[in-house]
Amino acid sequence: MDQLALIEQKVHNGERLTREDGLCLLASNELLRIGKLAYGVKHRKSGNKVFYNVNRHINLTNVCVARCKLCAFGCDADAPQAYIMDKDKALAIARDAVRQAPELTELHIVSALHPDKPFEYYIDIVQSIHAEFPNLHIKAFTAVEIVHFSKISGKSIAEVLTVLKAAGLSSMPGGGAEILNDRVRGLICEKKASASEWIEVARTAHNLGLHTNATMLYGHVETPEERIDHLITLRSLQDETGGFQAFIPLPFHPENTGLDNVKQSTAWANLKMLAVSRLMLDNFDHIKGFWIMLTVSIAQISLAFGVDDLDGTVVEEKIVHSAGAKTALGISKSDIIALIRETGHIPVERDTLYGEVQVHSEGENE
Repeated sequence: MDQLALIEQKVHNGERLTREDGLCLLASNELLRIGKLAYGVKHRKSGNKVFYNVNRHINLTNVCVARCKLCAFGCDADAPQAYIMDKDKALAIARDAVRQAPELTELHIVSALHPDKPFEYYIDIVQSIHAEFPNLHIKAFTAVEIVHFSKISGKSIAEVLTVLKAAGLSSMPGGGAEILNDRVRGLICEKKASASEWIEVARTAHNLGLHTNATMLYGHVETPEERIDHLITLRSLQDETGGFQAFIPLPFHPENTGLDNVKQSTAWANLKMLAVSRLMLDNFDHIKGFWIMLTVSIAQISLAFGVDDLDGTVVEEKIVHSAGAKTALGISKSDIIALIRETGHIPVERDTLYGEVQVHSEGENE
């Protein structure tokens, strides 16, 4: 029996895969076989359903002290493209988003690490949006931003999160994880939160009742071993806290970054990474194929490789597009429903915490 057959047997028996198993999957060229295995796990967890939500991204500023090599979004304060939103601008975007999509359930707020804006600036924006739209779920601030807020405010991670939660923060995105390995982080984002700091924020958030997502940015300077170790680190923390909702593998977009010599990850490699993530992360309910980074076509195909969530309508995403993403800035609700249906799955509109808002049965008009 070959090693892949042994892995298949483990998966069918519900046994946890090892580091060696993960490396075997990454090294294998039997993509369809791996995809079929991952799809089986997806089907056991969520049946024929594929989730999406109606959301809006707000990127408060692109002025950043970290200036990571992996990033095309951040810039210095005197750069011609530099901007920062005040509270009124952020509120205006929220109002416009609600006006254009009354069914909006989530605002996704992330930004760069501004050198001068105090912690109170972020509290005020969350508080103001929450006061005007109390039923709108505010998913905001990566673990990297939380570490930054802790440093500029002199507060502990727990204190920062407690204050933000009281202001209206409901959950957190999973960005900034990149690869949870300090060798890699020293090469691509040396001024950003360390691997242990990212983990501390996630653990603390979960302990405070804030659910988060988790990501991995792959396809730059990391090794296969570092990818698998990243997944195992997340799996171990999920065993401990149960606070992760979804995992999102993100292929690196090199254009306009300090790593623009890196060859962009292929569709083949992206589909394999999504499938391997589903197989390794046995305690994560959801694997998300972020169509902004994958392209709509590959996101559709990913639904046969273990993915059960395509994120949402998004609207005006800036960070990935700064790095050369050619996808649209947003997608309509009817379009995302149609592309899920085309794959033979049942589209399910969810809220941020995976409550089912609407199950779109076959033939139903939107």
